[in-house]
Amino acid sequence: MTNDERGPGVLVLAATPIGRVADAPPRLSEELAGADVVAAEDTRRLKRLTSDLGVTVTGRVVSYFEGNESARTPVLLEALLDGKRVLLVTDAGMPSVSDPGYRLVAAAVEAGVPVTAVPGPSAVLTALAVSGLPVDRFCFEGFLPRKQGERGRRLASLAGEERTMVFFEAPHRTETALRAMAEAWGEDRAAAVCRELTKTHEEVRRGPLGELVAWAAEGVRGEVTIVVQGADGGPSVASDETSLRDAVREREDRGMNRKDAIVEVAKLAGVPKREVYNLVHGA
Repeated sequence: MTNDERGPGVLVLAATPIGRVADAPPRLSEELAGADVVAAEDTRRLKRLTSDLGVTVTGRVVSYFEGNESARTPVLLEALLDGKRVLLVTDAGMPSVSDPGYRLVAAAVEAGVPVTAVPGPSAVLTALAVSGLPVDRFCFEGFLPRKQGERGRRLASLAGEERTMVFFEAPHRTETALRAMAEAWGEDRAAAVCRELTKTHEEVRRGPLGELVAWAAEGVRGEVTIVVQGADGGPSVASDETSLRDAVREREDRGMNRKDAIVEVAKLAGVPKREVYNLVHGA
């Protein structure tokens, strides 16, 4: 059969353990051993994983990480169009979920290449399940922006989100993230910080955001997933200028001081406090 007669290959997204190697799905070993190409976020970690699993990779191994994702996607797509079975693995969890993979999946779908997955460990779902917070409706927000202004705007936009929210965060930025959440949504909002999930030193801290800020101030280590309860679905305020001014004035007429009125309106409208302050004071 010539290349022109051969059909497209298959792109396989494979979940890898987020902690214990024993959590690896059985199919992961089969796919690692049988793939024509294994694209790994970190080839050194892949080598350790295959050693722990007792698997020998017979296909070609290539790196596929944030720095080369754009350049390597066309190369992997070419292999798929040539009939190859390409396996994509990241350091932990499911590819494409805050990890490399989206570009390759999108390219494969557009080219008509079948895409499938080996389901398995997921920090998002694991943290949600053990958080003790509502799980009937949730959303995944990934990593918060590092810059203070961008982070504040993102959190303000989520002020009215009623679903439970799941975030990834670096350990050295966990206190900053929790403090920003407490400022945006209130210190009493229920949350859970899940650290080193499924690993030897797994820890889940549950409580209001204010308490978690104090806990995180002592230092946080390891992989971190934050779960925060959604808004209570109470009254909201439209974010146009007239509605914001009227909402502040209404609260002042009821005896609330201007500072507290601005804070409450900003939360209900899902906009930064500074924006409401500037409107009220004519800045």
